[in-house]
Amino acid sequence: MLETTYKGTNKMITGIVFGVLTFWLFAQAMVNVVPAIQQDLGVSMGTLNIAISLTALFSGIFIVAAGGLADKMGRKKITNFGLILSIIGSLCIVLANGATLLIIGRIIQGISAACIMPSTIALMKAYFEGADRQRALSFWSIGSWGGSGFCSLFGGAIATYMGWKWIFIFSIIFAILALWLIKDTPESKAKDTGNSKFDIKGLIIFIITMLALNIFITQGAEIGWTNWITIVLVVVTIIGAIIFVKVENGRSNALIDFGLFKNAPYTGATVSNFLLNAVAGTLVVANTYVQEGRGFTSFQSGMLSIGYLIAVLGMIRVGEKILQKIGAKKPMLWGAVLTLIGVGVMGLTFLPDVAYTIVVFIGFALFGLGLGLYATPSTDTAVSNAPDDKIGAASGIYKMASSLGSAFGVAISATVYAMIADKSGVDAAATGGIIANVIFAIIALLSILFMVPNNAGKSEVK
Repeated sequence: MLETTYKGTNKMITGIVFGVLTFWLFAQAMVNVVPAIQQDLGVSMGTLNIAISLTALFSGIFIVAAGGLADKMGRKKITNFGLILSIIGSLCIVLANGATLLIIGRIIQGISAACIMPSTIALMKAYFEGADRQRALSFWSIGSWGGSGFCSLFGGAIATYMGWKWIFIFSIIFAILALWLIKDTPESKAKDTGNSKFDIKGLIIFIITMLALNIFITQGAEIGWTNWITIVLVVVTIIGAIIFVKVENGRSNALIDFGLFKNAPYTGATVSNFLLNAVAGTLVVANTYVQEGRGFTSFQSGMLSIGYLIAVLGMIRVGEKILQKIGAKKPMLWGAVLTLIGVGVMGLTFLPDVAYTIVVFIGFALFGLGLGLYATPSTDTAVSNAPDDKIGAASGIYKMASSLGSAFGVAISATVYAMIADKSGVDAAATGGIIANVIFAIIALLSILFMVPNNAGKSEVK
């Protein structure tokens, strides 16, 4: 890493949080404005499902490569590049009058997030230590997890009273502010080991595999689950995954360094992170259902999740303090349990309007409490157990788990909802979509229980 006496500042933290918000707050706000976009642009629900999941998918595909590039080229440089891409992607969506620019903008936003997420985590580790680093990561988590919660409230209010495209105008403003706030942060990168050749082969195999899997999930119902195209997509996914593991395993410049997974705390944090991010599909199901099935406006549906926002923002610092006192595993477990309960109660669609509204509000609040408790212990466990010269790549894998988890969670939830809605109505569709997310939460809980060591995070407890 470049030699510097620089210590991270609150200005740097604020800039990084603004940068993170350009994805989690604005790009993800689309989950709450589906009906408004569909009416305005005249695109099909299938196209919108693809557009919603594309940002997280492309983020997940490129985030490891971007993290590795950040280690070699400079973490600040890649962060700035990501913020510029965010501005371009948002402009495409603002100017969209159909599916083409909408999809292009979503793809660019995904690549933008791929650059911003791992490089900003790496900057946090480079310029903060110990409790200060945990505090900085808490604010990073506020931008990430808090932004995903705030998107429902903010996105719904903007869509209802200003028009949904204003969401992305604000995104441009935040990206510009982020560029200005981090301009004085020194560059940070790993020492040059002479192994700078980029793993193009691994990236191509990974892209093909992930695209085949995403198309299978999002379009399988429309194409037909027994159609030859769907079967080919499954075969490509399976063969691609096998080839990728064989090609990458043991390579010095591998896109994904499988050696990182020999560290149990890092593995447990990454796997559970993937699964709990898959639960983000709840936001799509719940917001779409209360608008289509209960007659809510975008703003009203956003207000239902205000408890989520308050809880996740409030509990992130609490999770940090618990981490410092008793380690990472218990707050991660408690967070998964609360998330499971919160998501589960939203499936009680047989309740009348008033009762269901109350239940959903409580469910979102518990969802937020759970993710807030989980966020900092999980992120710190992943960061603190990664080697300094690979922190960008390790952060990239950790955030790839977030992005791909969210992409597949949203895609699976939206697909389940759409399939059941066509046959049995929106009430049954919402219940089915929620059950899919409950399953993700149960597996996440089990992954923490069995994969995260009891002493994770305790080495730094003062």
